[in-house]
Amino acid sequence: MLYPGRMTVADSHRAVEAVWRIESARVIAALARMTGDLALAEELAQDALVAALEEWPRKGVPDNPGAWLTLTAKHRAIDQFRRRDTYQRKLQEIGRDMELRQETAEAELDDALDDHIGDDLLRLVFTACHPALPAEGRLALTLRLLGGLSTAEIARAFLVPESTVGQRISRAKRTLTDKKIPIELPPPAELPNRLASILEVIYLIFNEGYAATAGDDWIRPSLCEEAMRLGRILAGLMPAEPEVHGLLALMELQASRIPARTARDGSPVLLLDQDRSRWDRLLLRRGLDALRRAEDLGTLGPYGLQAAIAACHARALKPEDTDWERIAALYRLLAHLTPSPIVELNRAVAVGMAYGPARGLELADALREERALRDYPHLPAVRGDLLAKLGRAEEAAAAFRHAAELTRNARERQVFQERAAALST
Repeated sequence: MLYPGRMTVADSHRAVEAVWRIESARVIAALARMTGDLALAEELAQDALVAALEEWPRKGVPDNPGAWLTLTAKHRAIDQFRRRDTYQRKLQEIGRDMELRQETAEAELDDALDDHIGDDLLRLVFTACHPALPAEGRLALTLRLLGGLSTAEIARAFLVPESTVGQRISRAKRTLTDKKIPIELPPPAELPNRLASILEVIYLIFNEGYAATAGDDWIRPSLCEEAMRLGRILAGLMPAEPEVHGLLALMELQASRIPARTARDGSPVLLLDQDRSRWDRLLLRRGLDALRRAEDLGTLGPYGLQAAIAACHARALKPEDTDWERIAALYRLLAHLTPSPIVELNRAVAVGMAYGPARGLELADALREERALRDYPHLPAVRGDLLAKLGRAEEAAAAFRHAAELTRNARERQVFQERAAALST
């Protein structure tokens, strides 16, 4: 135990916040298994957090803060069971055993966590990302329960009002309750679809950090870091799933470029203009290792293929060393596996780099009638770049002006406007 004299109140509050970010998912997962009620589990965990904020500044931070939070929350659960007649059966099953072990609870709790924590966390992941919830609800609930983020932090990350995030989380919990969705692992037959829902949520979180859709910032690294942390947890829980490692590889390879993606003034630096010596070598190695694990486990899926594309960039010491023909071929495979206008647009870029801008423009122009890309700023931006390479400056400038009108990100708008201005002169 750390003595209170060694820490200020501010120090202890920072310690509580750090512990909560690390341990909250495990605490909530253990409580969800105990109570069978996700909303109640989070409420009890929050009560334990409040207790820590009150007690740790006076008594010091416990040697095992995660166990302290879980034990405190479980005691509060037992108190609630005692007060509710309808919970008498649960009191008999759970409360008696907990009372008998009161004096040695912390030591035994560590053993219990070792036995159950993997399954508990998996149950929590699958519940928070249940396909019965809308995508925005899954995002908010995952960041709240598994990321330990507050409602205010999630709202700031996605540039929406705090009340909106609160409503999304409340609706998601209510949906889980109303539809009587159990907190359990899916049966084997449902696992592929359910896992796909989890991977989608994690990658949406990462993408919003890597290429912010709105606001003044080009990148929000905190969201990327949170998504990678969730990806690493999932890889530890499901080590035999190739797509889990594929997603982790994709995120780490892309995140390795973050130090070089902005100039000193915060303005964007595009891939081919980046100083590759600034790429994060540790993340590069980790990403390539994760990709190798995915390949060793079986055929690459959509995330694994995207990671393989990112690896082509990672292995190129200079932009001109990039194997664009391989990237174009990988995009063709990806388009066959998961047909999408955005995949086709990326393929148009790769084909333009590998076989000339005219070939790329032909593919990009074929997408102009796609409803899904009607308000997508990167379609006119890609066309503008290809048109500029073909010497069609006036058309290229018009395309970049159109892209600037469509984007909701201020930094991205600046890039498109500068390209348009340069072409106009």
